[in-house]
This record gives sequence, C-alpha cells and structure tokens, in this order.
Amino acid sequence: MSVLPEILAQREHLVALRHDLHAHPELAFSEHRTSDRVAAFLQARGIETHRGLAGTGVVGVLRHGSGSQAIALRADMDALPVREQNLFPHRSRHDGRMHACGHDGHTAMLLGAAEYLAAHPRFDGTVVFIFQPAEETDGGARVMIEEGLFERFPVDAVFGMHNWPGLPAGQFAVHEGPVMACADQFDVLIKGHGAHAAMPQQGRDPLVAGAALVQALQTVVSRSVDPLDSAVLSVTQFFAGGEAYNIIPAEARVAGTVRAFRPEVEDAMEAAMERLCAGIAAAHGVQATLDYRRGYPPTVNSRAEAAACARVLESLVGPENVRRDMNPSMGAEDFAYMLKEKPGCYLWIGNGLAEGGCMLHNPRYDFNDDVLALGASYWVRLTESLLQPA
Repeated sequence: MSVLPEILAQREHLVALRHDLHAHPELAFSEHRTSDRVAAFLQARGIETHRGLAGTGVVGVLRHGSGSQAIALRADMDALPVREQNLFPHRSRHDGRMHACGHDGHTAMLLGAAEYLAAHPRFDGTVVFIFQPAEETDGGARVMIEEGLFERFPVDAVFGMHNWPGLPAGQFAVHEGPVMACADQFDVLIKGHGAHAAMPQQGRDPLVAGAALVQALQTVVSRSVDPLDSAVLSVTQFFAGGEAYNIIPAEARVAGTVRAFRPEVEDAMEAAMERLCAGIAAAHGVQATLDYRRGYPPTVNSRAEAAACARVLESLVGPENVRRDMNPSMGAEDFAYMLKEKPGCYLWIGNGLAEGGCMLHNPRYDFNDDVLALGASYWVRLTESLLQPA
C-alpha cells in the first residue's frame, strides 16, 4: 500500500481534525463551524479560498504551472439528525446530531490532500477543492451548481469519494457506469367519504382503497419494468383516521420512495403508478391523487474517468484491492448533480468490517481513522496523474 510518507506523518493531525468535526456535527446548510474550520485550514496553507455558495459551501483553488486543465475534488460536510450511541471521547456534543455517514472523514481526507498538494505541487494545471453542504437531504450539490459553481470554477472533470462499511480497509470499489440510484418520493392522497363504522355503506372508505393500492404498487417493478433493469418501489407510510375507533375517515395518505438507475425506468414507474391510482380509485368510488417528485438523479460515472481512477488506485493499493465487481447501491447521492454537469467518477473507499456490522446512518457508526491517510493519498495521486506536466 503506497500511502504517501508525508501524509502518513500527518496522520495524527488528520485524526484530531476528524475527531473535532465529529464532535461538532452540523445539519444541512447549517455547517457554519465546519465551514469556518475548512476555510481557515485552506487559507493557512495559502490556498485561494471562496465562501458563500449554497450558504456554507467552501471552494479552494490551487494553481500550479501553465497547464490549462482543471479538475474538481469534492467532499461533503453535513451530518445527520441521529442521536449518537457511541461513548468514545469524540462522540457528538450535540444531542440529536451525528456524523453517521462519515462526512467528517471525507472532509478531513480532502483537507489532507489539499495540504500536501499546496506544499508539494507536482502537477500542472488547476485543482478545485469543493467542500459541499447538505448532501444528505437537501441537495447542496444542486444548489452550488445553480449558484454558479462551474461557471465560477470551470473544470474538465469532477471526482467524489465515499467510505463504504463492509468493504475492507485498504480496498476501493470503482464502477464504470451507475454507482447509486435515484431517490424519488411519492405521496398518494385518497379522498373518500367519512362514515360511522357501524354503517360503512354510507361512506366511501379510503382505508380499503389505500390497502388495495399498497398491494397493487408491489406489481409496478415486476410488471412495468424490464427484468434486466434494477428498480425498487417501497411504500413507507400509510396514514388515516386516528379520531376514534368507530369512525371511517374521509382521507388516507400513502407515501414512499422509488429507486432506479435510468430516467426511462423512472418514467415507466411513474406512469404505472398513475394508472394504478386511477383504476383503484374508480373501483372503490374514491379519488386518488399521485404527487410524484423527482429527487436526486442516478449517480452515473463516465467510463473514461472511472478507468483513470482505477489505474491510479491500482498503482496505490495493487490491482487485487481495486474492486470492479461490486454491485451498485440503490441508495442515492447528490454528487449525481455534478456528474450530470461534468464527466467524472464517484468511488467507494473501504471503511472496514465494522463491529456488529455497523453500517452508514447507524447511531453507532464511526469513520475508520486508519483510512484517512490512504484516502488523502488517493486524492493526491489522482491529481498528479490527471494534471501531468506537458
């Protein structure tokens, strides 16, 4: 494993930085302390620093040589509304907020790479360090783009990295194509006619219609999507009644999420859901209105950039530690918005086999400090590989 000696020598420094970020988690668009720390770190290393995109976003720009090529490296900064159950000294000091997805580690790795590149600029061109707010729920990447990220900081390609529990530390996973799915949401409002539970014939029961709809929605993937495409439709909420045991309510609401890797599959699933809502509503004498909202798009790597990342990783950790056979995830990631604007690659760095199988978004999750230097070394080697002197 070819961790850069200079970065390895700074390991404890990176660990302390990561622990500080972990102890002070901040939610989407409220990453004020985190943003201050990131900006101060970059400025202290002489890196041109810009603030204000998406409110708390920070962008560092490092130029060297006369090359015209530019790449962007992105880390996310926000935490989750999770009550941490860990007891170690760097546990969250803010009850109900926690770095349960490792964004503290992502930020520390990219800062470590920025520090090295500023001190050892063995590249020719421009590297843009993007520290993004609000990845978890509010699409900070989209907001940064809408506010002119790539107009102000033009780049040829953009790259991201996320830790992956269950993948051994020291390994990486690279996908040439889809990595993560879309994250669409839907609500179905079913309007019937309330009645006394003893006289149901006087009403139009939205609960019965809703139950039928929940069952019918399970056929969308199996009967409206090509079996060779991956898709998931999950009903996660069903609300109705609550006033009393003897009242049939007038309304019910069914809600959930849709995941897929291709926009065409999203279109097919939405159309199928519309048909089912209309048919079941007619059969039960109620009204059913579907509100289908497109969320994060699928995260899809460009093949050339994914191949370039894989080559860098093979030189860093050896071909046997670069996984190209892992299935993509049906989870979602707002780095997808950046990949819709620019070619690039989003990959996974192994976080190790956590005790108890602790995965992302778990109240006992913690980023693996042993991969901080490795992740930072990858960012450096990728920069040096893509921005080679002419």
